[in-house]
Amino acid sequence: MVRNLLVALALPLLAIGDAAAAEPAASGEISYFKQVLPIFRAKNCTGCHQPAKRGGDYVMTDFATLLKGGESGTAAVVAGKPAESELIAQITPKDGKAEMPKDGTPVTDAELTLIKKWIEQGAKNDTPASNAQRYDAEHPPEYLAPPVLKAVKFSPSGDVLAVAGYHEVLLHKPDGSGLIARLIGESERIEAIAFSPDGTQLAACGGSPGRFGEVQIWDIAKRELKLSKIIGYDTIYGVSWSPNGKVVGFGCPDNTMRGIDPATGEQVLFNGAHNDWVLDTVFSVNSDHIITVSRDMSMKLVEVGTQRFVDNLTSITPGALKGGLIAIDRHPTKDELVCGGADGEPKIFKMVRTEARKIGDNANLLKEFPAQPGRIFGVAYNKDGSRIAAGSSKDGRGEVRVYDTTNFQQVWKVEVPEGGVYTVDFRADGQSLAVGGFDGEVRLLNTADGSLITKFLPVTIKQTAAK
Repeated sequence: MVRNLLVALALPLLAIGDAAAAEPAASGEISYFKQVLPIFRAKNCTGCHQPAKRGGDYVMTDFATLLKGGESGTAAVVAGKPAESELIAQITPKDGKAEMPKDGTPVTDAELTLIKKWIEQGAKNDTPASNAQRYDAEHPPEYLAPPVLKAVKFSPSGDVLAVAGYHEVLLHKPDGSGLIARLIGESERIEAIAFSPDGTQLAACGGSPGRFGEVQIWDIAKRELKLSKIIGYDTIYGVSWSPNGKVVGFGCPDNTMRGIDPATGEQVLFNGAHNDWVLDTVFSVNSDHIITVSRDMSMKLVEVGTQRFVDNLTSITPGALKGGLIAIDRHPTKDELVCGGADGEPKIFKMVRTEARKIGDNANLLKEFPAQPGRIFGVAYNKDGSRIAAGSSKDGRGEVRVYDTTNFQQVWKVEVPEGGVYTVDFRADGQSLAVGGFDGEVRLLNTADGSLITKFLPVTIKQTAAK
């Protein structure tokens, strides 16, 4: 159970701070991995210059290409000679403005001095072998074992099933009959995925625990990374797309929720009302509010336009909730929300309070369903809102339950003895429910009775020679 929970919720986080403040090596030498690379990530340099998005044909996630430079043909880094290094020329302000980062926050004087000193000292690479960038479209990840599936999501039209893998999102045919494409990015962990309302783009969030968080925006038709936004120093969670398509929201382990413009990457939404990790987000029907759930046992409502905290939708009475909230989804046509978490009880809440607040009330709660085994990690409404699904995990076993929202009765439940369930999603036609979890298999269940339509591994497992 402990291993299950660690995989599901994430590894311990590092504090988010100034990239240039990393502790220097005891020898006095500047560390590329501990001091310089965090600056490149914080300024989103590695987001724009990576194999999936080669700005200026320059890749900064591989050390050799970081030194070599891009389309200009000029060496980006000349060891021992910062004055001859094109990288320094690009990030040094001229007439008050630097060429790079383009449309981003410029490096500070202290950061520029540190990078110059690193080059003066020989531009050494002290990146541990285990942290070196290894994957791109020409060198895709290889799997020796099935990946833990943190997210499965059907496209709005139901013609694509996206599955979160290792360093990638895998696009499959919706009936599980074959792989369509592999969207390979920098983040080793993909925690959540969301299609744009029109289905033409896909947002993925994740990162590398203790190193960086990332939001990716992909063009589905072109299989092209349109935008990569590096966020902080730890994995991020619960990506969602506003119905009007203008904001992509997500939660962070620094207890904040944030939102970016999916076209530019500009942060347009920020709120710090939670006091623990924010694990999932969803927007209101009209895109004017975002709702967040957190390990702090609360669901909060934030106004998008003002970025103002509006209300706790869950009771704030001590003891009213028995643990953190992990997953949330919204009814497709009205502002009702299904959530689940540590107490194993799926709950439906209304978004807007209509009763006068009273101490100890839980007035927004519409329905509380019986507890499932363990914690609930995934919830979903179907396309017309007539059913909800919830997936849970306990002691290495999973369970999926589906409820009718017109009478709040359980329609069926299915046990998954092979591993915990971490994600569920209905196909648009309402005929199948995709389920993923600890054992790495995608299960497609018949929504009428829970019977298994098919199950498949979303990746190819590399066979190793027996010793």
